[in-house]
Amino acid sequence: MVNNIPRALLLVLTFSVHFFYAQNENLEKNSQIGFAQIDFLSIDMPDANEANMDFTGIHYNAMLNDWSYAGLGFYGAVGGERGGFFTLGLNLGVRKQIYKNLFVDAGLHFGGGGGAAAPDGGGAFILPHVNLGYDFKYFSISGGWSYIDFFDGGAINGNQLYASVQIPLNYDYSNFDNRQLELDTESLNNTEWDKKSHRISAMVHLNNLSVKGDSKFVDGSSMDGRTMRLAGFEFSSFVNDDLFYFIKADGAYSGIPAGYMDIFIGGGYHLSMNKNRTNIQAKFGIGAGGGGGVDTKGGFLIYPDISIEQKVYDNLYLSINKGYLMSPDSHFLSSTLGFGLKYYVEKDGIQSKNISKNKTILKGIQTILKQDWYLNASRNGGFEQDMHQISLQINVFLNKYIYGTGQTSFANFGDAGAYAEGIVGLGVQSNNYLNNRVSIFAQVLGGAAGGGGISTGEGLIVKPSAGINVRLTNSLNLRGGIGYVKARGGSLSSVFGNFGLSYNLSFLTSK
Repeated sequence: MVNNIPRALLLVLTFSVHFFYAQNENLEKNSQIGFAQIDFLSIDMPDANEANMDFTGIHYNAMLNDWSYAGLGFYGAVGGERGGFFTLGLNLGVRKQIYKNLFVDAGLHFGGGGGAAAPDGGGAFILPHVNLGYDFKYFSISGGWSYIDFFDGGAINGNQLYASVQIPLNYDYSNFDNRQLELDTESLNNTEWDKKSHRISAMVHLNNLSVKGDSKFVDGSSMDGRTMRLAGFEFSSFVNDDLFYFIKADGAYSGIPAGYMDIFIGGGYHLSMNKNRTNIQAKFGIGAGGGGGVDTKGGFLIYPDISIEQKVYDNLYLSINKGYLMSPDSHFLSSTLGFGLKYYVEKDGIQSKNISKNKTILKGIQTILKQDWYLNASRNGGFEQDMHQISLQINVFLNKYIYGTGQTSFANFGDAGAYAEGIVGLGVQSNNYLNNRVSIFAQVLGGAAGGGGISTGEGLIVKPSAGINVRLTNSLNLRGGIGYVKARGGSLSSVFGNFGLSYNLSFLTSK
């Protein structure tokens, strides 16, 4: 037996070394090339007496190879008479260099949405384009032709000029199966992960808008003194220790008829003190907002804001913000007071003064694009009709099985083009079974919804569901589910089903 001890020890050491190196092999750093895009088009409306609707979009596209791309994008009205008109859709396109820095870009956007009593039908639309562009290395510009058609019973269609700006925006990732894998930071020295980290933050918040001045509903009645209650999320990415850019989206759940939402992009300055336990942020954003009967004219809004953040646990901060949300000419004017929970992450590298611990962990992320089908959705006119919507959901795994999630959806079939949702919640997902190909999930979400004649009262809904994931590749799943949606204060009470694709990754973060 004594002779067996060295053999057993050797076996354990061999296995341990193999396991350690296997972990680092699994941590091979993959890089995705992609670009963010802002584009603009001015749409000729069907009524000859109506001004054009200025339409601007925010997109992210990932390159599938050296000439094709796919991604997602939002559009919102920022000029004309349709403030509150929003859409969500899928991008597919080709981008090919033709001579030195000149390139051609041709693509198709398919989406759903609408709003502001526009002739959008069910909300489904297509937006193909063909552009000629020039690459300046750090950004590129392009312009050309586009066509838009709200083809599910809508009257908005026509040709128009199309202009866009693209900014390279790449990211690093690892296999989704590595989520919650913990390693000593030192074990990643002299690997592909031994580089400067990138700081990001994500926040869920409640925002109260105290409406002031000559602000009105679209029927001409005054909004002065009203308090609009909004719920939403905000994502920030840091350029350096002090400067950051952000995107935020909110939807109303109380205080006005359902249907109001806004989306902003912008930048800000970050000041840390008290040994990084207290932060002050000054922000300025521009974007689009409207709906719920609120008169924002063309929809273009600005958002100056200052917030104070206090650390409550680890990388989690409590945030209080005060500012204004308004149109530049104060046609719509409100002061804001909000409260949120913000989580900071150092990702993609191990070199940072903000990393104070010697552990790293891979956090799982799922991006899900799906189509929802609401059976017999109750309408404000006292009748029921099926309604369909395109939906984007992002899951961030808090541990290996539990995730926090945010979801936004826009109607695209069923004569409810202005209907939209912005909801958050928690879910749980199982291990993979059946030869590592199938997992199940359950989740409960709630938040703001309204518009399109769907009976949601002031906009608060609850939406539990469960379903199944079927693995196609290491990063791509088919996903299907069934659930139930109920509006508080409205008669919406429907069973729904959905089907779509889930894109799964994990990001290296400090712990």
